[in-house]
Amino acid sequence: MKQYAIIFITLIMLITYVPGLVAAEKITLTFSEAVAIGLRDNRSILLKAQDVEKAKLKIAEAEGGLFPSLTYTGSWFYTAGLYTKNISQTNSQITLKQYLYQGGSVINNIKYNGYNLEVEQALLDKTKLDTIFAFSKAYYTLLLTNYYTELNKGILENSREHLEYIKARYKKGQASETDILQAQASLSSVEQAYESSRSQKEAAQALLNNLLSLDKDLSIIPATEFTFFPKEVAFDQGFLKAMQDRPEIKQYESQIKADKSNIEINKAGNRPSIYASWDYYGRSHAVTTTVNTRNWNDYNVFGVTFSWPIFDGWQTKAKVEQAIIDLKKSQIGKTKTIEDIVLDVKYTYLSLKDSIDQINASQADLVFYKQNLATAEGKFTQGLISSLDKQDAQLKYSISLFNQKQALYDYVIAKFNFDRATGGFHGI
Repeated sequence: MKQYAIIFITLIMLITYVPGLVAAEKITLTFSEAVAIGLRDNRSILLKAQDVEKAKLKIAEAEGGLFPSLTYTGSWFYTAGLYTKNISQTNSQITLKQYLYQGGSVINNIKYNGYNLEVEQALLDKTKLDTIFAFSKAYYTLLLTNYYTELNKGILENSREHLEYIKARYKKGQASETDILQAQASLSSVEQAYESSRSQKEAAQALLNNLLSLDKDLSIIPATEFTFFPKEVAFDQGFLKAMQDRPEIKQYESQIKADKSNIEINKAGNRPSIYASWDYYGRSHAVTTTVNTRNWNDYNVFGVTFSWPIFDGWQTKAKVEQAIIDLKKSQIGKTKTIEDIVLDVKYTYLSLKDSIDQINASQADLVFYKQNLATAEGKFTQGLISSLDKQDAQLKYSISLFNQKQALYDYVIAKFNFDRATGGFHGI
């Protein structure tokens, strides 16, 4: 009894402290719920959102150049051993400075950072588009691998039934040893396919958890099925929508504006600057070196300063030329991006059309095997075929049903990819 008690306590401790022995938590999610979680918690999106917040603060930093600066400087000195008596001295200075003109650098710097904010916002939108597409692919891949695993499980059970049937026939002398070996080889291949499908399911689960930033041990059960809504898709409309909505277009349009502002910022290096200032000075000092008495000198200084850099070793010229090159690169990048978008829309459009044709073909097969199953069930009821023959018909129907789901999966992914290529998703 003592040994049984020790074993029981050990099992309880293992179940309590070893996570691997505890069943993984399961959660049912619709696709919309998964997207909502991903948009809220996905690390790539959160990082890009921080870049947007930083760009907003850069605008506030640039706007600081419009306001005056106020500086206070205070100092205290104590002189010992130099005079007959040690003396101390206190200095105070307050400086108010307001730039009246800086060659246009301040206003262009504000514009530059404003356009950079638009660039960062476009990059965030692009990250969201790409990530939502990744969500869709991972979510529906997990759904498909669930069906694929169940299908392979059914094929595995059917293969085992066939092997037992052949073994029974072999005992009666109605099958050869070669037939058994062939059935065993077939069963081995099916077992391998089943294990492979389970691995694919685990990989799809891990990818979806990673994209949604969920715990790796959490098991997601997809609650949204594959859907197909026949709808005429026009390439021209998709292309026009992409030119209007793709974040990359907005990104390069804003980047070109930012580069133009950057040119003006660098040109300001050879332009004059003007600022007005007011300084207040307060200083205490010893009247004599023999008598340590204090006296304060307080005075104000008002002035306007004009400064014009005549020659800086062509540094400003080089900076302007670099900024012009950046502008040309952005213009070339925009042209290349438009060409890439045209190709992307065309490719996803053709893939979407092909996926619709695949659905129609799979539907015809499904109708045929459904009728074949109904016939087999009728014959089984009449005693004309065996239960194994009926199982074969059921398996063929299950395979055709999975092929239709595969076609629907291809359509759903192609539809999401086309929506991504045209700059937005519908129904999310």
